[in-house]
Amino acid sequence: MKIIHTDRHRLRASKTELSGGELIAPHECPERVEHILAELRKRGHTDIVEPDDWGMGPILRVHDADFVDFLQTCWAEWKADGNAGEAIATTWPSRRMPRMKVPRHIDGKLGYYCLASETSISEGTWEAAYAAAQVAVTGAKAVKRGERAAFALCRPPGHHAAQDMFGGYCFLNNAAIAAQSFRDAGAIRVAVLDVDFHHGNGTQAIFYDRDDVFFLSIHGDPDDAFPHFLGGMDETGEGRGDGFNANYPLPPGCPYDKWSEALDDALTRIMMYSPDALVISLGVDTFERDPISFFKLTSDDFTDYGRKLGKLGLPTLFVMEGGYAVAEIGVNTVNVLEGFENA
Repeated sequence: MKIIHTDRHRLRASKTELSGGELIAPHECPERVEHILAELRKRGHTDIVEPDDWGMGPILRVHDADFVDFLQTCWAEWKADGNAGEAIATTWPSRRMPRMKVPRHIDGKLGYYCLASETSISEGTWEAAYAAAQVAVTGAKAVKRGERAAFALCRPPGHHAAQDMFGGYCFLNNAAIAAQSFRDAGAIRVAVLDVDFHHGNGTQAIFYDRDDVFFLSIHGDPDDAFPHFLGGMDETGEGRGDGFNANYPLPPGCPYDKWSEALDDALTRIMMYSPDALVISLGVDTFERDPISFFKLTSDDFTDYGRKLGKLGLPTLFVMEGGYAVAEIGVNTVNVLEGFENA
C-alpha cells in the first residue's frame, strides 16, 4: 500500500488545548504521527512518499475562499494585535445573535469561523494544514492511477472542518478534499466512511445536499460526545442529497460486536451505492484506552474491521483522522491497513 506523508505536519505544534477548564498540552500532537511511522517501518511498510503540491485549487473546491484566507492570515493578525499566547476563540455568533457578518477584529473573526474553542491556532498551523491537504490529494491521485489502496497520513486531521469552520483539531477537511478530487478526476460516485469515534460533522456539512458523495459515520452519540450538535440518525441529507447521509450514533461503553453491526450495515449500503472510490476517515480513537472517547475496541478489532473494508474490493483511500492513545496509535492504525491488505 502506498503511503503519503510529509514532515511538515510538525509545523502544527500548538502548546495549548482548552480541556476541563484548563489549558493543557494538546491531545493532538506531532508524536501521534511519529508512532504511526515507527510501526509502519517496523512491519516493513517502507513505500512512503512525499506529497506533490497541487496548489489551492483542490482546497477551494471544498472550502469557502474567505475562510481559507482567514486561516492563512489568522496567526499574523493575532500577533499583530499584541497577543502573547495562541489564538483561541472566546465569542461566537450564537442563537440570539443573528448578525452573521465577519467582524474586522481578529477576536471576532476567530469566533465567526470557530466551532469549538479547544482548538488553538498557532504558528505553522496553516502551513501544516495546507500540507495535509496535499497529502490527501496525492493519495487520491495514486488510487485514481491504479493503486488498490493508499494511506494519506494526514496531520492535522480534518473531518470536523466544514466549508467555513475549524475546530476539533481540524482546519481543512482532508477527506472531503480527497473525495472531491476523485469526483473531479472522473469518479461518478464516491463514498466517505468515517470510523473515527467523533462524528464527522464537517464532512457531513460539505456533502449534505449532494447525491454524488455518500457520507456515512459511526460515532459516539452526540448527546454524550463531541461535537454534540450534529450526528443524529434523523440526519439523512437534504435536496438531492436526501438519503445519501447515514449516521450511526452509539452509546457509551459500546463493544466491538455492536460497533461492527453498524459497520456491516454501512458497508451494505456502500455496496448498494456502488461507488467508484471509497474514502475512509480513519480515526482510531474508538480504542478502549483512548483518553477522550468511550468505545471499547481492542487492537485485534482494528485488524478485523480492516479485513471487512478490504473485502469490499473498492479502490480505497485511507485518510488519517483521530486517535489519542499515543502509545497504541501506531499498532491500531497499521492493524487496520494490514487487515485490509490481507482480506
